[in-house]
Amino acid sequence: MQGFGLIIDELEPGTMRIALHGELDLAHAYTFDEELRQVEADRPTCVVLDLRELTFLDSCGLSRLLAARRRARRAGHRLLLVRGPAAIQRLFAISAVDETFEMVSEPSEALAAR
Repeated sequence: MQGFGLIIDELEPGTMRIALHGELDLAHAYTFDEELRQVEADRPTCVVLDLRELTFLDSCGLSRLLAARRRARRAGHRLLLVRGPAAIQRLFAISAVDETFEMVSEPSEALAAR
C-alpha cells in the first residue's frame, strides 16, 4: 500500500491547486474530501485538482471527484483537473465521466484558460 497525500498551494489569487499523490481509494477518499471542503470554504474562483502523481483511483475516489464537481457548480467556481497517468485517465474513460470534467495537461494551461 502506497498511501495518499496532497499539497495545497495558490497558483494565483483566487486559484487554488490541490496536488494529489498516491492512492485515492476508500481509505483516503474522505480525507481528500475534507481537505477539499476546507479549500472551498475560502470561496476560490477556481480549484485545480492535479492528478499527475496519482497512482490509483477507485470508485470511492471517483465519487468524491464527482461530488466536488457538483459542489463547484452549485458554488459557482471553476473546477479543473490536470490529467493523471494513463491508468487514471483510462478509469475516467471506462466510467464515462471523462467528458464530465474540464481537463488540462498542465497547471499552466489552467491559468491560460481563465
